[in-house]
Amino acid sequence: MRMPISAALRRLVLGLGALLAASAATQPAEAQELRDQYHQAPRDTVSQEVYDGWKQYNLNCARCHGEDVLGTTIAPHLLLSLKPDGPIGTKELFFQVVCAGRPDKGMPAWCALGMEPPTIEKIYSYVKSRSDSKVAPGRPAVRRTG
Repeated sequence: MRMPISAALRRLVLGLGALLAASAATQPAEAQELRDQYHQAPRDTVSQEVYDGWKQYNLNCARCHGEDVLGTTIAPHLLLSLKPDGPIGTKELFFQVVCAGRPDKGMPAWCALGMEPPTIEKIYSYVKSRSDSKVAPGRPAVRRTG
């Protein structure tokens, strides 16, 4: 019995597709090309605290202060604000602003909304690392110990 050409072609294409998929799955992650700007490899390796701060910043702060702490039209970037001569140049001032907010400028009082000091500490670690140019823009990776 002869198989119609379209069925044979379909089997050939499916077989090649499966072969290519298996080949890509066995390549190391570094060898696989990234498809677009949203699937880039992390640029920096950071402590668990800084990584958790990055996550919390993105959950709670980025909508106003911008992705990568670069600001928006709603709220300023914090890179200069956390410099020693900036308006919130100390950890204590950062905690005060985040916890009590700045209602006159639209900054919510995060402690009243349930944010706890350990979370603020993590956010500070991330934002301060960005301000000190220790962490580049983009998603960091967690430094594995052990």
